[in-house]
Amino acid sequence: MSASPPENAAIYIPLYEGLEHVTRHSFRLRPSSWQFVTAKLAADSLLFGPVHLLAFFTYMGLASGKTFTEVKRDVKRDFLPAFMTEGCAWPIVQAVNFRFVPVRYQLLYVNFFCLLDSAFLSWFEQQDNAPWKKRLKSILSANV
Repeated sequence: MSASPPENAAIYIPLYEGLEHVTRHSFRLRPSSWQFVTAKLAADSLLFGPVHLLAFFTYMGLASGKTFTEVKRDVKRDFLPAFMTEGCAWPIVQAVNFRFVPVRYQLLYVNFFCLLDSAFLSWFEQQDNAPWKKRLKSILSANV
């Protein structure tokens, strides 16, 4: 999912409102229906999620003094395992968000989980070549 620090509210509020508008008017889905929630969830997971992870790992690497080559290596190592791991939690968080939380409060709701997500991703990024991460990556590579 798309995690968003509070200072990015100016970007994410229009994104959430735009996603709401497109889902409601372009797809003509009834708000709060499961089809509506599924459409928003697919857009969030497939569009915003990968962009967020790429931005997070790039920023964290550069902020810690790594070179672009090192950041690229780390993103290559961490992106797919992190995306798959987050794919277990964010759909649940966002399904509740899109189904029950009014649009004007969705960013506030999701920012609470973003705090937890940032802690998780920071820990994940610091694991370097942990055995469990290698095992997860080999499982994912075999299935792709």
